[in-house]
Amino acid sequence: MQIAENFRLDGKVAIVTGASKGIGKYIAQALAQQGAEVVVSSRKLDAVTAVADEFVAAGLKAKGIPCHMGDDEQVKSLAEQTIATYGGIDIIVNNAAANPVFGPVQNAGDDVFDKIMDVNVKGPLNLAKYAYDSMKSRGGGSVVNISSIEGITPGQGLGLYSVSKAAIIQLTKVLAREWGPDNIRANAICPGLIETKFSEALTSNEKILKMVMMKQALPMLAQPEDIAGLALFLACDASKFVTGASITADGGYTI
Repeated sequence: MQIAENFRLDGKVAIVTGASKGIGKYIAQALAQQGAEVVVSSRKLDAVTAVADEFVAAGLKAKGIPCHMGDDEQVKSLAEQTIATYGGIDIIVNNAAANPVFGPVQNAGDDVFDKIMDVNVKGPLNLAKYAYDSMKSRGGGSVVNISSIEGITPGQGLGLYSVSKAAIIQLTKVLAREWGPDNIRANAICPGLIETKFSEALTSNEKILKMVMMKQALPMLAQPEDIAGLALFLACDASKFVTGASITADGGYTI
């Protein structure tokens, strides 16, 4: 057996949300480089079109489809457009997330809670649900949910975000349990502090960054591409016996 062949995704169709930049873009690129037809999705049409065009110019297969993960009609349309374009769905990477507030939970209103849960939990669940029949008919599939170490051990000021990321870990286990008989796997990645625009408020704070580096086993600030290889592993047949797992990629922060 050639183990490397199990990392190939030829003939597979993947949707990656939040893929116009950062972690999502690198994951989409990794999947496309391994042969998948990739739908690059994020809120803005111009952003996803630019990334898809960049991939196509590099000889990869990609299409940009905008979608706000907090809008169920758009989530449903994302799945339907993907199936109409490529004939089905094999892989979903739920990477899009929202965190519109930083501070104690007692200061956060219901509107903030609803927005975070809609984008971070309900949207990923519904996208997976809309893809379920297609995955099942194609012999199985893989759902990769991007959670966070905040879903394992909450930090200061990110309370509601932490709640949503804990929920996505449990949702991953539920999907793994219920969809396993259909050969659909579900796994979660829990990144630590990654240098992205999304985390800029943390990475640009010298005090916070120093505290993180003191706690991490690896004294380095990770880059978005450092998550792509793990996502590829969970998306492909190299991990065909892995489901329901929550894997940290945090430099040893949670040890």
